[in-house]
Amino acid sequence: MNHKPIEGFSKLPKQGKIDWLVNEYLEGNQEYQNILKQYWNEDADLQKLHEEFSENTISNFYMPYGIAPNFLIDGKLLALPMAVEESSVVAAASKAAKFWIDKGGFKTTIINTEKLGHTHFMFSVEPHKLLHFFNFSLKKKLLESTEEITANMRKRGGGILNISLVDKTAEMPNYYQLKASFDTVDSMGANFINSCLEQFGKTLRQEVATSEDFTQEEKNSLQIVMNILSNFTPDCIVRAEVSCKMEDLKDDSGISPEEFAAKFKQAVTIAEIEPYRATTHNKGVMNGVDAVVIATGNDFRATEACAHAYAAKDGQYRSLTHCTTDNGVFRFWIDLPISVGVVGGLTNLHPLVKFSLALLGKPSAQELMSILAVSGLAQNFAALRSLVTTGIQKGHMKMHLLNILNQLGATEEEKQHFVTYFKDKTVSHHEVINEFNRMREK
Repeated sequence: MNHKPIEGFSKLPKQGKIDWLVNEYLEGNQEYQNILKQYWNEDADLQKLHEEFSENTISNFYMPYGIAPNFLIDGKLLALPMAVEESSVVAAASKAAKFWIDKGGFKTTIINTEKLGHTHFMFSVEPHKLLHFFNFSLKKKLLESTEEITANMRKRGGGILNISLVDKTAEMPNYYQLKASFDTVDSMGANFINSCLEQFGKTLRQEVATSEDFTQEEKNSLQIVMNILSNFTPDCIVRAEVSCKMEDLKDDSGISPEEFAAKFKQAVTIAEIEPYRATTHNKGVMNGVDAVVIATGNDFRATEACAHAYAAKDGQYRSLTHCTTDNGVFRFWIDLPISVGVVGGLTNLHPLVKFSLALLGKPSAQELMSILAVSGLAQNFAALRSLVTTGIQKGHMKMHLLNILNQLGATEEEKQHFVTYFKDKTVSHHEVINEFNRMREK
């Protein structure tokens, strides 16, 4: 090995962790210490709060926090907070919002809010015997055993919706599930769901041990493998859509509304049937979704996993968005499975998350679901609009121009020159370098 392993790293103070890293991996270079420290917050209490969000924290990692205004969602005008590092995401969302604001804006519908979790267990027993035991004894005991855990959630209108026994023995010998659905109201509910599931596992073990339905050999075969929520929530879903008369699809690209609608629909259909395109298509959707998910303190990895699993639910990976152009009406929509919360987790701790939720009018979890679906739909609309008209690079590279100039160390005066220079040209990295060198040689 080229470095020595370390024992007790987590027990070192923050400075001790930094000293070890810099000395062991970075040749003691003080510049790296300075990089870490310049991102510490001057407010010691706020810095400590950030450090306690996760383990072994030595600094903060900044992301741009932008605002996409003019989103008319279900009759309310909102400005969306977006935490994202990719050029053109905020600009594209804003442009789409502005396009639809005078056409009725975005409409949303909460289709369902069920979340799921499973107790996975192995049991060498005939399925019909286990099903009888579940229906006539176990299900009631499972609900009774979690009454204390679910009390507060039930007071808020949520709780356990249903529990079912799933026979998976055809796919894996002796494998069964207790599948439970939950309503967690305004919380994402991961801790609540997992606590209920862990109690299910304990109750299952206890009830099997004392039941007269099973032989001792069968009882001994019971193995609780794991109790865990699922991030695939196909029954926690929201629809967001836009629509207008075909003639209202006026575009400054020079093509007619009818041609625009036809090409747009073709682009969506390609993403519905071609997985290679669908992957990039849905990545664009999640550009919009994740940026707001992060800004509101929710788990973007969970939203990503769920969305992509849903996109492949029928056996082929497909577009999350859909389009029709029937009877002279253009309609574009998304059905997005997403599980988020507005209480618990970072929502009560992170100052910028509090700001984001206040900016959005302190939405309920369902209202936040709607906002996220709209953000994804808007981002996808903007991307497809560019693709079928001017091409994606024209707008994207103009947004990327400042990144290139910053890498070159351009002055503010030089940056302004480049904005003017590329006003009627397509930005390319090669052309920026050539023009930059030409300027510096003068």
